[in-house]
Amino acid sequence: MNLISLQQFNRNLKRFTEIVSVLLKYGLANWIKESDPELVKSLFRSSEGLAIADMPTETRIRMALSELGPTFIKLGQMLSTRVDLVGPALARELSELQANTPSDPPESVRATIEMELGKPVERVFAEFDDRATASASIGQIHQASLLTGEAVVVKVQHQGIEERISNDLDILLSLAELAEKHDPEIKLYQPRAMVVEFRRQLLRELDFRRELRNLQQFARNLENDEGVHIPRPYPELSARRVLTMERIEGFGIADVDLLRREGIDTGELARRGAGIFLEMVFRDGFYHADPHPGNIRVLPGGIIALLDCGMVGSLDGRTREEIEGMLFCAAEKDGGQLTEYVMRMGSVPQGLDRDALRADISEFLGEYVGRPLIELDLSRALTDLTEIIRRYRIILPSNVALLVKVLVMLEGTSRSLDRNFSLADLLQPYYVRAMQRRFSPGRLLQRIQRAYVDWDRLVEMFPRELSDILRRVRDGKFDIHLEHRRVDTAVNRLVYGILCAALFLGSCLILSGEIPPLFHGISIPGSTGILLSFLLGFRLLRAIRRSGDLAPDD
Repeated sequence: MNLISLQQFNRNLKRFTEIVSVLLKYGLANWIKESDPELVKSLFRSSEGLAIADMPTETRIRMALSELGPTFIKLGQMLSTRVDLVGPALARELSELQANTPSDPPESVRATIEMELGKPVERVFAEFDDRATASASIGQIHQASLLTGEAVVVKVQHQGIEERISNDLDILLSLAELAEKHDPEIKLYQPRAMVVEFRRQLLRELDFRRELRNLQQFARNLENDEGVHIPRPYPELSARRVLTMERIEGFGIADVDLLRREGIDTGELARRGAGIFLEMVFRDGFYHADPHPGNIRVLPGGIIALLDCGMVGSLDGRTREEIEGMLFCAAEKDGGQLTEYVMRMGSVPQGLDRDALRADISEFLGEYVGRPLIELDLSRALTDLTEIIRRYRIILPSNVALLVKVLVMLEGTSRSLDRNFSLADLLQPYYVRAMQRRFSPGRLLQRIQRAYVDWDRLVEMFPRELSDILRRVRDGKFDIHLEHRRVDTAVNRLVYGILCAALFLGSCLILSGEIPPLFHGISIPGSTGILLSFLLGFRLLRAIRRSGDLAPDD
C-alpha cells in the first residue's frame, strides 16, 4: 500500500468512526451495536441540553444528518422527496434540513475562480464582493459585476468538497451494505440501490455546468411566456466549479403583505405561478423541482423569476402516459385499474396482498373523488395515496416520487399567497388535454409503432435465444428454477382448466358424431356440453382477472 492510499484509508477510517458514533449517539444504528439502545441514548444530550432519548425519531434523524455534514444533509434532502419510502412525517422533518456551511476564505474563492476560468478575478469581473451572501453545502454565492456592467452572482464550489463527498459516499455505501445484510426491515427498502442512485445524482450536482444547461433549457422552453423570467447564465464565465448568472432582485414571494402593498394581485400570482410549473411538467416533461418560496422572486409587473435550477425533474413519454392513465382511473373511480397502474409503475414486494391494496385504493377514491374541485385538498390526497403505497412496501420510481413532492410543495406555496387556491381546479384543463391525447389517432399510431418495434426486436432475438437454449440443453447446462407462490390456488385452477378442456373436446366429439337426441340434426348433449364448457372457461378467466394474475391491457 503506497503512502497516498494509506492516508486515504486513515481518513476514511476516522470518518467512518465519526459517522458510526453519531448514529449511535442518536440511537439510529442498532444494526451496528446490538446492545440496549436506551442505555446508549441516555448518555447523550443535544446542544440545547435536551435528552436525545426523549426526542421523536424523525427529529433525531434530522439532527444526526445535520451533524454529519454536507453529504448527509443532501441525503436527507433527497429522502424528503421520497414520501413513499420514509413516510410523510419524516419527509416533512427532512425538508427542514438546511446547510449553514461556513464560507471559504476570499483567497480560496479567488484561487478556485482563477483555476476554473484561467484568469484572475480582476480580469473577469469589474467588481467582486469577497463576502459570500449565502453558503450552502456545495457552494457559496458572491455578488459581482461584469466588465460590461451587468450585475451578476457567482456560485463558487467549496474547496475540497468533492473529495469529502466522494469519501462520504464510499462510507455510506458500506453502511448501506452492512444495514442490508443485518437488518431485514431495512433490506426491504433496498438501501444499497438507493445509495447508488443518490451517489449518481450528487456527483452530477457537483458539476455546475449541469445547472447552466438547466437554465438554458428552461429559457428555451419558456421563451414564449412573458410572465416568467429565467436568470441568464454566462457560459463563457462558467466552468465545472464556477457558475456565473444574472443577478435577480425583486420581491420575495413569501412576503405577501409587501406584494399587496406593491399592488400585486397575490391570488392571480398564485394561479400564474402554479400554471408555469404545470406547463413545465405536463407540456415539457422537464421542470424545476424545488418550488419553495426562497427560489421564487417577483419582478416589477408581476413577472415570476425562478432561481436555483440545480434540482430538476423529468418525465419520459411512457411515465407521462402512466400518470395520465392513473388520472383517468381516478376520475372514473376505477379502483381495480388504478391498483394495476400502481403495481405496474412501482417495485412490488413478494407476497403482496393485492385484494387488500385494491380495497384501500377504492376506499381512498371514495373519499376524495367526486368532491367539488375547490374543496379538494390535492396535497393531502397525494400524501394519503403515497402512504397507502408505502404501507404495502411498494417503491415508486424516483421521478414519480419527486413529482408528487413537487405538486405538494407547489400547492403549499400557492396557498401561502391565496388561501382559496385549488391546484386540483388548475389541473382540470391538463386532465382534459391528456384524455384528448390519450384517445387521439396520433397516440394510437404511436402505440402501434412501439408495438411493432418490440415485436421486431423479439423476432430478431428469438432465433439467437432459442439457439442458446438448445446449446445449453445439448451441453447439459440447462437448469430450470421454479418458485411456487399460492400453489393450492394454482393447482385448483389447473384442474378446473383441464376439466373445461376435456368437457369441450368430449362435447365436440359428441356433436360431430351426431349422438342423439338430435334437434334439426344437431346433437343436444354435444351442443349443451360445448356451451357449458364456454361458461366454465369464462368463469375461470374472470376469477383469474379479479385476482390480478391476468393484468388487463391499457
